[in-house]
Amino acid sequence: MHPETEDISLPRVLFALSEPLRLEMVRRLAEEGEVDSIELGPDLPRSTLTHHTSLLRESGVAFVRAEGRKCMISLRAADLEARFPGLVGAVLAGYGSARADEHHEGSQSGRGQEADQ
Repeated sequence: MHPETEDISLPRVLFALSEPLRLEMVRRLAEEGEVDSIELGPDLPRSTLTHHTSLLRESGVAFVRAEGRKCMISLRAADLEARFPGLVGAVLAGYGSARADEHHEGSQSGRGQEADQ
């Protein structure tokens, strides 16, 4: 069951966005729109993927619908923006910056190792 827009709570949304795998799923949904849920974790066990997509649905972050044998999932961007203006954008921007910093640090350490050899 999907919560009504007015029933989406900040603590539940923040909890849903606090796990790196779910945050990556939300980032992809923000970029790609609606996708088959299997595309969000093709290497994950089905039970793990179901757990994470269910948590995103129950928290009000995502909308999930059946389409034949597929389980389509999309970000509830408009509902989240109505409840908590700017929240998802700010979280995703911070996540993108953190990912860029990690990538930059990894490439810096790799260069240092090459220089030492």
